[in-house]
Amino acid sequence: MSTVTPWRAVWLIAKRELNTRLRTRSFVVGTAALLVAMLGFLAVQAWISDSTGKNTVGLTGQTTGVSEQLTKLGEQAGLKIVTRQFPSADEGKAQVQSGDVDALLSGTAAELRVLVKSTLDDKLRGVLDRISQQEVLNGKLSEAGLDPGQVLASVATTRVAVTELEPADPDRAQRLAIGAIVAILLYITLFTYGVMVAQGVVEEKASRVVEILLSTVRPWHLLLGKVIGLGIVGLTQLVILAGVGVVGGLATGVLTLSGVATGALIWGVIWYLLGFLLYATLYGAAGSLVSRQEDTQAVIGPVNLVLIMGFVIGLNLMTSAPDGQAIKIASLIPLLSPILMPGRIAAGTAALWEIAASLTLTLLAVALFTWLGAKIYQNSILRTGSRVKLMDALKNR
Repeated sequence: MSTVTPWRAVWLIAKRELNTRLRTRSFVVGTAALLVAMLGFLAVQAWISDSTGKNTVGLTGQTTGVSEQLTKLGEQAGLKIVTRQFPSADEGKAQVQSGDVDALLSGTAAELRVLVKSTLDDKLRGVLDRISQQEVLNGKLSEAGLDPGQVLASVATTRVAVTELEPADPDRAQRLAIGAIVAILLYITLFTYGVMVAQGVVEEKASRVVEILLSTVRPWHLLLGKVIGLGIVGLTQLVILAGVGVVGGLATGVLTLSGVATGALIWGVIWYLLGFLLYATLYGAAGSLVSRQEDTQAVIGPVNLVLIMGFVIGLNLMTSAPDGQAIKIASLIPLLSPILMPGRIAAGTAALWEIAASLTLTLLAVALFTWLGAKIYQNSILRTGSRVKLMDALKNR
């Protein structure tokens, strides 16, 4: 007879998992390593973002007069142009040779000569061509007795009329990136701690510890307590990584959508809880079928395959066709929803009815797989020796 209430028993088992796992060196070291990797990734992205589209242009002689024009036209072309003036062409040439300067201008505005180390950026070439063309045009207009300023102002105000059926989202690329990162974090966490549930079940079964535990608690208490305990451990790591990632991304300027990033974190936590309940029960049930760690991979293989294939296919669809029908359908499948739907929500491609439908279907799947998993676990956990067949584990006893 159990001497404690069911939920008290579940909590004691969950607390045991928390005390055991959170204090392990592997958890601390693993979390620290992931944090270092994430911060390093953010630093690299910040450096790439800062350096992308940046060109240092040296100016000599008469070309010093085009500095302001060069910077302005560069901004219009999406280039960040930094100018440096050199008293002589030789000094500028030395800087080009060393790689500190991307291009050195000489000659006149109408006849620019450009010195580069190897190749000239196409966008920068276009900006320099515009400067020379505009200078030549100014000369021709003056020869014709026209005011270049008035003519160019009239030309500059001329625009084509564009009607947009669906205005482009300027933040779409960043939203998609946040969605992909959320999917990756959820996949890693679900996979890691799901497998840990299976390994823990097999370890207790092999050491006969489970026989002692089951003398005071029921099998489903033990399974649910283990799932909840390891789920909280995984959630702790997920929140640490995601929280530091959001703060670091905003601090470095890699992330600028603070509302989207925070919303992605909240939805990520919700879907992690649902996904872990869904998968951890399956992993625990699969682990109860065997009595040796070396046999664990064979029984959890099908669960791993579903999780891995769903993640790989889903991530490819999310990045290549985020608005396609395939990703919409895949994100409604309960076994794939915990990874794909939060990513779609962060990317801004999920409709409200799709979110509601996926939540409902996933909750139903959680109930179904929890019942099946508990049944398999209860019928298999005390059977040692050879591997328990799945059909035998599903039979009523």
